[in-house]
Amino acid sequence: MGTSLHRLAWFLCLFLSSASSVYGSNICTSQGVTTCQQCLAVHPSCAWCSQEHFGKGGASVSRCDLKENLLKEGCSVTAVEFPSSTLTVEKDAPLSDKASGTADDVTQMRPQKIRMTLRPGDAKRFTVSVKQVEDYPVDLYYLMDLSYSMKDDLSRLLTLGSKLADTMGQTTSNLRMGFGAFVDKTVSPYMYTAPAEAVTNPCAEIGEQCRGPFGFQHVLTLTEQVARFTEEVGKQEVSRNRDAPEGGFDAIIQAVVCKEKIGWRPDASHLLVFTTDAKTHIALDGRIAGIVQPHDGQCHLDSSNNYNKSTVLDYPSLALITEKMSENNINLIFAVTGYVLPLYKEYSQLIPGTTVGELSADSGNVIQLIQEAYAKIRSKVELELLGVPDELNLSFNATCLKGDVIPGLKSCSGLKTGDTVSFSVEAQLRGCPKEKSQTFTIKPLGLKDSLEVTVDFACSCECEAEAEANSPVCSNGNGTYECGVCQCHPGRLGPRCECSLEDYQPSDDANCIPKAGGPICSGRGDCLCGQCSCHANEFGQVWGKFCECDDFNCLRFKGALCSDHGKCNCGFCQCDSGWKGENCNCTTRTDTCMSSIGLLCSGRGNCECGVCQCTQPGAYGPTCEKCPTCPDSCTIKKACVECQHFERGQYMNDNSCSRICKNEIEIVDELAFHDKNAVNCSYKDNNDCIVHFQYYEDESGKSILFVKKIPECPEGPDTLVVLSAVVGAILLLGLVGLLIWKLLITIQDRRDFAKFEEERAKAKWDTGNNPLYRGATSTFTNIAYRGK
Repeated sequence: MGTSLHRLAWFLCLFLSSASSVYGSNICTSQGVTTCQQCLAVHPSCAWCSQEHFGKGGASVSRCDLKENLLKEGCSVTAVEFPSSTLTVEKDAPLSDKASGTADDVTQMRPQKIRMTLRPGDAKRFTVSVKQVEDYPVDLYYLMDLSYSMKDDLSRLLTLGSKLADTMGQTTSNLRMGFGAFVDKTVSPYMYTAPAEAVTNPCAEIGEQCRGPFGFQHVLTLTEQVARFTEEVGKQEVSRNRDAPEGGFDAIIQAVVCKEKIGWRPDASHLLVFTTDAKTHIALDGRIAGIVQPHDGQCHLDSSNNYNKSTVLDYPSLALITEKMSENNINLIFAVTGYVLPLYKEYSQLIPGTTVGELSADSGNVIQLIQEAYAKIRSKVELELLGVPDELNLSFNATCLKGDVIPGLKSCSGLKTGDTVSFSVEAQLRGCPKEKSQTFTIKPLGLKDSLEVTVDFACSCECEAEAEANSPVCSNGNGTYECGVCQCHPGRLGPRCECSLEDYQPSDDANCIPKAGGPICSGRGDCLCGQCSCHANEFGQVWGKFCECDDFNCLRFKGALCSDHGKCNCGFCQCDSGWKGENCNCTTRTDTCMSSIGLLCSGRGNCECGVCQCTQPGAYGPTCEKCPTCPDSCTIKKACVECQHFERGQYMNDNSCSRICKNEIEIVDELAFHDKNAVNCSYKDNNDCIVHFQYYEDESGKSILFVKKIPECPEGPDTLVVLSAVVGAILLLGLVGLLIWKLLITIQDRRDFAKFEEERAKAKWDTGNNPLYRGATSTFTNIAYRGK
């Protein structure tokens, strides 16, 4: 009983200093926290007042509140505990253009060092840039399977040394080459151990001569002398083992971790070319020979450069290989024959920074394979994280070629030497670790460059250092005075620890009942000294004035609280960055919905929770790219413009506009130019007006329809112009008619005159006879005429 009372008293002590009346209602005041450290963990906007006498007019107010509210309630500026998140770039050397000089002169990643301070729940964003520097030094170590089946490949390699150097010389002027060989563990059942002759010549059974069994031998340290490479390869002989798989993973680990003997330079790209035509043993296969000790990941080459732990340590695991390759910036190239190509492709999926190529039967294409693999390695930049605290959540946005922003990714591909890409990184602190500060690393796979990020966790208050145990402020030593409040000893309650559980007799529990007839403290606590002391719960924390809040009664998805992508807060999921929804199971990523034409869901659907929901009838596929009966995107969006802007059309008639058209509509005077993610469209409406609009998707994936404000409509006829044209046409026709009539009369007159002239010329008469004379038709006689 005493233990229970102590537990109740402790919980009540945590909540007694909470305000019975608060300045406003917000996330800070609703949590019921009673210590400064708890207050800082509620939300980045919460502040704590450590002032002893706090509250205007003697009113009891919450010490955990928004900073502006605390100041309004009379808390002095010096007494406000409000650490803020900060970010400082401590080292930011510029990126190099070309590899030259010493290693310190070459920088392929910036910045190099960052320090940030984070409060729980708060986040800071920074940008990382990576550049593939031209003419970067290359260390190439050729690790070859020398089992009997690779006999032809060994003879072929003798002629490839100088060609390989010349080919790689096109990429870098600073190349070093080395050589190592492997077979398998030198114990049965992997090797022939009997008869005695088989130990020195395992090929005696087939009537040939070959070298004795060995696990891994480092033959040639990385050197610029190509002749040395050809010379050492010429000295090699194949061996013969019993089982089909080889011990290549043993060799890989030794070639990776024995940096001094192999000769890996810190300022070079490290290529480990692994050639074989067989499978390889993996971790736990050593049990067949009674080898049970796991591989320690250390270098075990003796004075003769032979692997001397072959019979002691088991084969390394894929996880160990991945770890050691990352630590030493090694790019592994599997050059394998077609028989085992699928197997090594699966391995490459589990080992970051690994490429796979198909090797011809006699290794004749190994130079081309290495060249293509190196080009593939240089064409991709992928970030890896080392030592990130569990309480820190990192999210990435990649800005690759042409400025495309791809949310949620930390890699870019398709790059050329000299290209620069950047990554936006958001670091959010989800909880408080035990350490006050931790450092983690962000680095590109296979490169020596890295970004060192130191995070200081702002989880505590400065006033905690001034805590006074058995303070007289707390009812004459009945508690510890810390940050303005008393942390009461067991058995004591109240703001100043003035209430004793032994003396307290509950008389009125009204202050512990949220509404009339309801249970005391929501049935999840006890009413002590007029305050709710919430019960402990095995599922999580219970809090609130009436114990109404907890952090475990929220929606789940597939059994996970808030889908493991958020924090349960008083019945509601507060989602982490990059997630949304009632149970935080819906990602905000949109790159998974991006089609090959650069539009979300090919413009035929909506991206919901990272998956395309096709809205266009007949459309299907991961990005709605398949639709034999679909019109183009302009035709599809035309109906949305009609219903969303003009409130007409098919979607308006069948009430499907709000379901199908999720775009935002913006009315503009002129359509802006976008060089990507935009389609310009136009159509003619029922009024013969041409409507211009643009379908655009921004970097976040939000689709917008920009519609030109004024459609281009045909103009009506101009009456004055028409009348003038008609009158002009009539006058013109009249004038033309007169001219034609005048022309015809003139022609006729000229013809008649010509005829007259012709007849006159033909007539013949004398001068006393007028040919034109006509005699009188009647004759009269004058009787008075006398002839005189």
